[in-house]
Amino acid sequence: MSVALLVLRVIVGALFAGHGSQKLFGWFKGHGLAATGSFFESVGLAPGVPLAFLAGLAELAGGLLLGFGLVLPLACLLLAAVMTTAIATVHWRHGLWSADGGFEFPLVMGAVAFAVTAIGPGSISLDNALGIDWASLAWAVGATAAGAVAGLGVVALARLVHRTHGAQPHAA
Repeated sequence: MSVALLVLRVIVGALFAGHGSQKLFGWFKGHGLAATGSFFESVGLAPGVPLAFLAGLAELAGGLLLGFGLVLPLACLLLAAVMTTAIATVHWRHGLWSADGGFEFPLVMGAVAFAVTAIGPGSISLDNALGIDWASLAWAVGATAAGAVAGLGVVALARLVHRTHGAQPHAA
């Protein structure tokens, strides 16, 4: 079981970290902060560059924490916040399936963070090595709920800022 959790954590964590690196540094064919910030503005998230930085940092840090199996509730909270924001601003209006631009993929990625936090990182993890035992269904529900509230709060505040600067965001 620990090897299976290690594989799941490392792959999904690396994908999250890579996605954050695309936003922050333009790595892995990413667009970097300026272009990502411009995209954020186009979907009603203002100010775009600071929010792109926060989203990239949350994905990078959350992905690394998940991959290393360290402080999983924090990883889950960060990743749930970013996935909630992505679903609310970009994917929701397209329905469920990724083929249509829907929220299938961010939902699956968020569900992995939730599940690993509920199950625990396994014996091959930094949490285990450091004696941290914060994995449980309660931690997963709390972290996911806090992340979802944070993500929706960011969307609401960013759209308010966006509207006060004269542009109208796309409907979610």
